[in-house]
Order: sequence, then C-alpha cells, then structure tokens
Amino acid sequence: MGRSGKLGLAGALSGAVVLALAGCSSLPDSGPSAKDVSARQVDTDQSQRYLVVDITPTAVEALRRHGFGSLSAQFGDRQPSAEPAIEIGDAITITVWEAAAGGLFSSAAATTTSGATASTGSNSATIPEQVVGRDGGITMPYAGRIHVAGQTTRAVQQQIERALEGKAIQPQVLVNITKTAGGSVSVGGEVAAGARVPLTVKGDRLLDVLATAGGIRAPVNETFVDLSRGSTTSRIPLITIVNNPRENIYLHPGDTLTLVHDPQTFIAYGATGSNAEIPFNADGISLAEALAKAGGLQDNRSDPRGVFIFRYEPDSVARQFAPTSPLVRPGRLTPVVYRLDLTDPNSLFLQQNFRMANRDFLYVSNSPSTEVQKVFGIIGGGIGTIGSVASIASATSTLK
Repeated sequence: MGRSGKLGLAGALSGAVVLALAGCSSLPDSGPSAKDVSARQVDTDQSQRYLVVDITPTAVEALRRHGFGSLSAQFGDRQPSAEPAIEIGDAITITVWEAAAGGLFSSAAATTTSGATASTGSNSATIPEQVVGRDGGITMPYAGRIHVAGQTTRAVQQQIERALEGKAIQPQVLVNITKTAGGSVSVGGEVAAGARVPLTVKGDRLLDVLATAGGIRAPVNETFVDLSRGSTTSRIPLITIVNNPRENIYLHPGDTLTLVHDPQTFIAYGATGSNAEIPFNADGISLAEALAKAGGLQDNRSDPRGVFIFRYEPDSVARQFAPTSPLVRPGRLTPVVYRLDLTDPNSLFLQQNFRMANRDFLYVSNSPSTEVQKVFGIIGGGIGTIGSVASIASATSTLK
C-alpha cells in the first residue's frame, strides 16, 4: 500500500473515532445512567418530575416509622360488654312466670276437696319467637310495643316486668336471644368459608373469628386483612397480627373482615444478574436481600453508584423528604427515587435496614465505562471494515 493509501486509512480511522464519540448519546442502552436519574428530576420547564432521596440512616428511620397502619391504634382494643345489646333483626323469645295460678300467663286455679286452691298446670308461658323490627321493638301481650334495640336482655326483662305490674301476678320475665343478626361479623375474601360469624358473649378477637370461618386459603405472608367498621377501613398484613398480639383486637358487631391475597413482588432491571419480577417469598425483605435475589450486580457493566429504588410514596412520607416541594400534594402519591452508593462501605449496613415495598422497581444503571467499551467496539468494527476495503483496493492495484 502506498503513502496515499495509508493516509486514506488513517483518515478513515480518525473519522470513525469522531463519529463513534459523537454518537455516544445514541448508543443502545438498557436504561438511564446514574447521572441521568439525578439530572432529569427537573423537566425542561423547571417543573419537578420526581424526588431523588439518598438512602441514609435518617431516611431509613423515617420509612420505618411509616409502615402499615395499626388496627389497635385505629380502632382501639376495648373488650365488648359481657352483656351484648339486642339489635334490629335479632330473634328473641320471652318467658313469663307468675307467682300463683289463675294469672295472665298461668293455668287456671282449681279448688281441691279440702277447699284449698291449686294450680292445674304450669305457672309460666313462653311467647313465640319474634324478630326485632326496624323500629327496634317487639310486641308483648298485655304490655304492647316494647322498644328493645340497643338494650341488654336484663334491661328488657325489667322493662317488661314493669309493664305487666298490676296485670300479671308478680311476674318474672326471662328474655333469650335465639338468633343474632347485629351481633355478628361478616368474613369474606380468601377464607375457607365466608360467612356471618356470630360473636360470643365473652368477646371474640380477630384471629378467633378467622378460625371460626375455617381459616385462610393463601399463605400468611401474602395475606392482608381489611377491617371495616362504620365508615373507616384499615389494611394490615395478617403476619403482623400473628406476630404482634396487640394487633389481634376484639371485633365489634357489624364489623366486616375481608382477606386479600396480594403476593409481594419487586421488579429487578438493568445491570443485575436477573431482569424479572421476583417474589419476596418471606415476611418482607431488605434491599440487600432483593439484590441477592436479583443475582447481584454485574461486575462487567454495573455502576455501584447507580442503585435505585423507584416507588410511589404517600404524601405523609414524601413530605418528610421535601416539605416544600410542589410535587407533594395531599391525598396524592409522590414518585420517589431512592439512591444508594455501594462504593461507600456504610451502604452495606444501610441496604440491610432498607425495607423493600410491594411492587418496588429496583434499577441498577450501567457503568460509564460500558459506554466506552461500546465505542471501542464500534471503532473495532470500523477498523475491520476499513482494513477489508484497503485489502481489496491493494489487490486491485496489484492486478493493474
């Protein structure tokens, strides 16, 4: 090859280097670099797109304080009264005893041969079962309409006895609740047998009611409990109730329990050993465990300064990191990116204490050296192509 050919080859090589370096921004990549994640949190119009929060001891402690809610704190844990109140829809029976025969609820009196008065039958009568009406009342012979809803059986007994004074002979009344409607809890969702579970007089805790309903169908660590009381609903992992007896609260009549099967997973993406949706398979996992489940970082392409967790946080959590940010709005979820620098030895402790949340997005960015390798790969390909062209040109020149 002559001097002009060598100069042409050198010029072509220089051109390839310039083009490759100029096209670095358009090289194929699996996601944003660590620099891009930090730099692009503010849009071109200066509006904030997401928050970037470094994983520090302060951030880990703030997240620890804002875990799942507490049933005990939300609803309290007062044991129900030993005497349950009668509710609308309950079925009750009433039995009345009289002190002597010949009364309203006793058999007629008979005179013996000696002139004494004796009873020919029972001195009591049982009123047929009746359901408490929507007005909260029942009908009692010779006493009229009696309001019983919201009262204990003992109070109703005394009320009926007062109403029968002067009509019956020293009446004594016994009231029994035979079927309960209001004194029950509705249980549904991932349970063996959804049903209305009647509450006992002694009081029933949440796990007692679940056992009565036949237990749960899904794994404990993947099951959540939604407890609704009135207009308030709270969700808590079932494993929390199992591990913390204080959360195993007494249930009240009218409560609704719904068991939800929600498998806990996270998505690993980027320069990790595995890009996939990965289940926790445990009662919560740390960031260290998540990285291990994802196969760790790839030594030949990962950036240890670019480990990120993408998550939507409630405003109560996001406000701790950015109190004045317009991105944090009441009742809205805020996009937050948690950043960890694995080149800092302290990060090995932090990742053990940082708890993963369901559906977190774990992303590890490529190292800047990976882009350089891509550039040299392009240059190498270009050199090979130029070499081939030069060989052909040289062979053609020799033939001539």
